[in-house]
Amino acid sequence: MRFSTKAIHAGLAPDPSTGAVMTPVYLTSTFAQQAPGVHQGYDYARTANPTRSALEANLAALEEGAYGLAFASGLAAATAVLQTLSSGDHVLCGQDLYGGTYRLMTQVFARFGVASSFVDATDPAAVAAAFTPATKLLWLETPSNPLLTVCDIAALARLAHAHGVTVVVDNTFASPYLQQPLTLGADLVLHSTTKYLGGHSDVVGGALVTNDEALYQTLKFLQNAVGAVPGPMDCFLVLRGIKTLALRMRQHCANALELAQHLAEHPEVLRVHYPGLPDSPWHELARRQMYAFGGMISLELKGGAERSARFTSRTRLFTLAESLGGVESLVSLPTAMTHAAIPPEQRHKAGLPDALVRLSVGLEDVEDLIEDIDQAIAAT
Repeated sequence: MRFSTKAIHAGLAPDPSTGAVMTPVYLTSTFAQQAPGVHQGYDYARTANPTRSALEANLAALEEGAYGLAFASGLAAATAVLQTLSSGDHVLCGQDLYGGTYRLMTQVFARFGVASSFVDATDPAAVAAAFTPATKLLWLETPSNPLLTVCDIAALARLAHAHGVTVVVDNTFASPYLQQPLTLGADLVLHSTTKYLGGHSDVVGGALVTNDEALYQTLKFLQNAVGAVPGPMDCFLVLRGIKTLALRMRQHCANALELAQHLAEHPEVLRVHYPGLPDSPWHELARRQMYAFGGMISLELKGGAERSARFTSRTRLFTLAESLGGVESLVSLPTAMTHAAIPPEQRHKAGLPDALVRLSVGLEDVEDLIEDIDQAIAAT
């Protein structure tokens, strides 16, 4: 099956008891057993729920994976990955990454003896030099949050595997419609399903997908043992969103490309970060690695951080809010919002300026979005 067909049908079938076309929401915490330990595959809803099982099968198919696991949030999924490690282990991360992931590694797992370090993942030589004998995971975001840098998944996977290191790719910004890291050599894909997969800003969730059965069994154990699972209604909402993922992503990408081209020519814009622009240093790699360039843009206005802060409060269609990937357009100032947990010195080392503005470009008419950006710039 091709992608749009899989999004609608993979892992899903009419309910055998009623013929319902939509996956039922199984609002139950427990399941009847025929005898002690004898049941129909479900005994307790933390361990498994039929609505969650449908979502997990669907997500696996979209990522060209064999096994999917759903979690209560993207950070819950990230936590499960880090819980596979032991004291003394090391995680090597791309230096431009979501602030919540940085906080999880440096303020939570560091307390248990799991070390992390951060490197420019767009430079394979720098990554190769940063492996240590204790390195167990290479953690990548591509495109990254919020600078939209792109790293070569295939090349970095080869490097990591030569050191016996597992490769995790946070694919949230791209979605499986634009990029499938497992096909490029990654071992594990992570998503915040809150974002493009859910697509309507009405649910929080996370997911992991892999082809490695042993890794899946370890993560499945942790999913059940730790219990950070989504409720069945959350799973239903993500499944509903996925059915229109291909349609939505095409429009997100078209709108973002047109808006990025407009911003690149605006006299008050100092810099635009978007891999779809031909002068982006990541353009050719993104063309090879992705189906299109995504719906996220970052920009820097002339006038510095104070002007950028004023700009984010002057938009009318772009709502000042965290998150991304919904049908509506959002604007944020990462250093004061999504990336505030990262110390200024680390942000500056990663090249993240205080003046950076992040746009999640929605599905509105792009002419209206351009007009909104223009009036907000003019008002600052």
